[in-house]
Amino acid sequence: QVQLVESGGGLVQPGGSLRLSCAASGSGFSIYDMGWYRQAPGKHRELVAHITSGGTTNYADSVKGRFTISRDNVKNTVYLQMNSLKPEDTAVYYCNAQRVYSFWGQGTHVTVSS
Repeated sequence: QVQLVESGGGLVQPGGSLRLSCAASGSGFSIYDMGWYRQAPGKHRELVAHITSGGTTNYADSVKGRFTISRDNVKNTVYLQMNSLKPEDTAVYYCNAQRVYSFWGQGTHVTVSS
């Protein structure tokens, strides 16, 4: 069982940056593949970035070159550094832990607006 708590969301102007954090409790964080997903109003939840237990990353085309996912297996935390934010990045961002089972956090709101 893994519990996930996201933080770091908020209101930011276009072109700005935010860093999201997802703190995991429970055992075995380092063996989980971790992902950040987002869901905008009226849209399906979509994968933003993913990092495997071995550190391999992949990104949605819409965020490549702007977002960076990383993990700290000592702090049991996964991060999403978001730069050059655009209004279309506005969404609720969710953290996911996946191995045999999938676990989700409660989400953190990101609003990009002037």
